[in-house]
Amino acid sequence: MPKKEILLTSEGFLELEEELNNLKTVERPNVIEAIKEARAQGDLSENADYDAARNKQAEVEARIKEIEFMMQHAKIIEKSSDHTVGLGSNVNILYVDDDEEETYSIVGSTEADPLENKISNESPLGMSIIGKKEGDIVEYTSPNGQSFQIKIVKVA
Repeated sequence: MPKKEILLTSEGFLELEEELNNLKTVERPNVIEAIKEARAQGDLSENADYDAARNKQAEVEARIKEIEFMMQHAKIIEKSSDHTVGLGSNVNILYVDDDEEETYSIVGSTEADPLENKISNESPLGMSIIGKKEGDIVEYTSPNGQSFQIKIVKVA
């Protein structure tokens, strides 16, 4: 079975490292303390604090395992230096029809965050602009079926 690669920018990898460190050094000890305090209350069979602490512990441990897996299988993506849109690129695009310009970062699917204009290389917009160069005009059809012409203004 082929190894699953998880594509990450160097910034995304650092964010995962920070989150993992926080989970191990802050969250895990806090949960252990909450479990100790709940146990000290006595009867565990009807102890909501104990149940909540154990659930939180399960969440923290699951997230630690998930991050460790992602980091073990991570492939750090390098930005293209030839002004071609690729993973790790910051792209200024112009919606030709309404003269609106947007800036996006092209990232792997695990880092995608549309609210921060980080779009996945697997998203419809990402797939339509990957491999394009500054000045190229692309026809893009959004998931809701609307078509746009997009001009690649700048690739960094």
